Amino acid sequence: MQRMMRSSVDRFCRSIKTFGLLLFAGGIWILGCDRESPSVPVQPPTQRAAGGVVRLTAEELARTGVEVAPVRKITFPIRREFPATVQANENELAEVTTLIRGRVVKVVVDVGKDVKRGELLALLHSADLGEAEGLYLKAAAKAHEAQLAYERAQDLHQNRAISLAELQRREAEMKTVRAEWREAAHRLELLGVPSQEVQRLEREQTIHSDVPMRAPFAGRVIMRNITRGEVVETQQKLFTVANLSDVWVVANVPEKDVQFIRPEQRVEVIVAAYPHAIFSGTITYIGDVLDPATRTMRVRVTVPNPDRLLKPEMFATVRVFATVGDDALVVPLSALQNGQGGQILFVRKTPGEFEPRLVRPGYEQEDQVVVAGGVREGEEIVVKGAFALKSEMEIHKIEPTP
Repeated sequence: MQRMMRSSVDRFCRSIKTFGLLLFAGGIWILGCDRESPSVPVQPPTQRAAGGVVRLTAEELARTGVEVAPVRKITFPIRREFPATVQANENELAEVTTLIRGRVVKVVVDVGKDVKRGELLALLHSADLGEAEGLYLKAAAKAHEAQLAYERAQDLHQNRAISLAELQRREAEMKTVRAEWREAAHRLELLGVPSQEVQRLEREQTIHSDVPMRAPFAGRVIMRNITRGEVVETQQKLFTVANLSDVWVVANVPEKDVQFIRPEQRVEVIVAAYPHAIFSGTITYIGDVLDPATRTMRVRVTVPNPDRLLKPEMFATVRVFATVGDDALVVPLSALQNGQGGQILFVRKTPGEFEPRLVRPGYEQEDQVVVAGGVREGEEIVVKGAFALKSEMEIHKIEPTP
C-alpha cells in the first residue's frame, strides 16, 4: 500500500514540474510579444509620369536607345513620280488611207522604213477613178463645144441671122455644161487626184486608173495594213507614218499632286527598257478636267528622241520636282507616333523628361516629313525610341500638348 502511494506522489510531482516549465516559457513569449518589431524602410515607387511629361531613368534611356535631334527649318524638296506611257507625237503622226475604193497592185514600203515626203508607199488600181476621169473628159469636151457654139451664135446675132432668144439659149447651155465640168473636176479633187494629174489628163486626154499612196511627210512607217491583191475600202487605215524625233509621254497625276504641275515645267522621264537612263522633257499640256473614275489629271510631256530609243506604248515614269517654301519645319519620319488625337512627337525637356506634342504632318519625302504646330525650330525631339515613350504615355494616361 505504501509503495502505491509513493508512486502516485512521484507522478504528481513530475506533473507540477512540467506545468511550471510551461508557465515559464509562456511568460517569456508574452514578454517578447510586448516588444515592437523593428520597422523595415519601404522604397517609394519611381514617379514615371507627372506634369504632362514622361520620365525615364538613365538605365531605361540606355536600354530603350532613345536618341534626339533638333527640329530644322529648311527649303524642303518634293519629288513626285507618276505612271505614264510613251506615245507618238500626234502632231507628227499620219494615218494613210485612200479616198477611193481600189485593188492593191504594189506595196513599196514595209514597217520600220524611213520615208521622205511624197515618197510612194503603195499603188492601187481603181475602176471608180477611171470612171471619174472619163466623166471629167466628157464634161470638158462638152464645155469646149458649148463655148464654140456660143461664140458662133454671137457672130450670127450681130449679123441678124438669129434672134436674141436663140443667143441666150446658147449662153445658158454653155453655162450648164461648164457647171457640169466644174462638178467633174471637184469630184476628182475629192478622190484625192492632185492638180498636176488633172492637168496631165487635160493635156494627154488619157485615163489612168492607178491611185498612188504617198507619204504625207518625212518619217517612219510604224504600221502597215495592206497586202498586194486585196481590195481596200475608204475607211481602212493602210499605213501609219510617224516622225519620232520627239515623242509624247502621257502621265496620270493624282488629284492631291495637281498643285505641283505647271506649264513648261522641266521633268525627268524614266522607262523600264533603260532603267539607268534619264530623259529630259517639258510639260506641254495639262488637262482641264479630272477623270471621274480614277481622280487623276492627264499631263503630256514632250521629250526629244533623236536616237529613237523611246518607242510608242513603252511604260514610263514621269518624275516631277518641287519645293515647299523656305521655312518648312522638317523632322524624321521615325519621330512621328500615332496618338488618340493624331500624330505626336516627343520633345526633350531635360535629359530624362519628354513632353508629347500634337503636330500636323504634311508633305513626305523619303524619310523626312514637314510638320506644322506643336514644335519650334531648334527643339530637340525623339527620333529613335519614341515607341517606348508612347507606351509609357498610354500607361499613365498623359494627354499630349496641342
